[in-house]
Amino acid sequence: MHNLVRGAFLMTVCAIVVACANAVPPSRINQYLTFDQPAAPESLLKAEQRPLKAGLVLVPDQADQTAPAVLPEEALVRLGETLKQDIARVLPVTMAEVLSAEGVHPRDQGGDLSRLVGLAKSKGLDYLAVVVVSSTEQEYPVTLFLGWTTHAQPGYRRDNWSLLEFALLEVKSGKAVMQAEGRGWATLDRPTAPGIDQWYPVVYLRPQEPERRIWPPTYEGAPNTLRVVSFEQAEKRLALKLQNSWLGQLEADAAARRSS
Repeated sequence: MHNLVRGAFLMTVCAIVVACANAVPPSRINQYLTFDQPAAPESLLKAEQRPLKAGLVLVPDQADQTAPAVLPEEALVRLGETLKQDIARVLPVTMAEVLSAEGVHPRDQGGDLSRLVGLAKSKGLDYLAVVVVSSTEQEYPVTLFLGWTTHAQPGYRRDNWSLLEFALLEVKSGKAVMQAEGRGWATLDRPTAPGIDQWYPVVYLRPQEPERRIWPPTYEGAPNTLRVVSFEQAEKRLALKLQNSWLGQLEADAAARRSS
């Protein structure tokens, strides 16, 4: 009975932790786009022109200006290329190019995406895939152990929660035809002094894979490795959600055709 109670307690704690993680960082896409009505992915099925050409824009969001940068520029470019490939793989669009988000600001700072939509239209694109990139980090002191022994070392633990929010806009109407998000969570453990490179610094995935460890190439660059790993997880989850959403739409359309 004691074991059952303990097991139930641990499951409850785990569920609470995961639920809290799902709300961090908070959604930011509404600061850039106005959604007047629910997204309608079925409109992709009705499009006459094939192939459908789309552009991609990554919007790095930093609501808290004191927070660390979302991703280094080089890593942001790599993320864009991965998204470009995966979006084209799971949706019926050809990703023609990546557009710069320079000059794009949240609406509360007087910004909007009308310029980018107009640019996409002038380039002959049918759709614009907007991905808002945001993250939250928290660092706190912990005691680290070397080689799973009792030899302790003071250090820090840094958690990174990443969020990719996707909206596929029809350039002609400016309306969203599909929305999805992908979240990632990773942790960095590092001692207060570098040089213990056999064990630290180390990045591991959360919450499902604490045993899978990733060693950053340098002590100084470990925080950037943490962000890259976290956003890689967010990108994989976003691509999977888009794929499942589109497959569900295809199945619904096929069922409707059979019934008619």
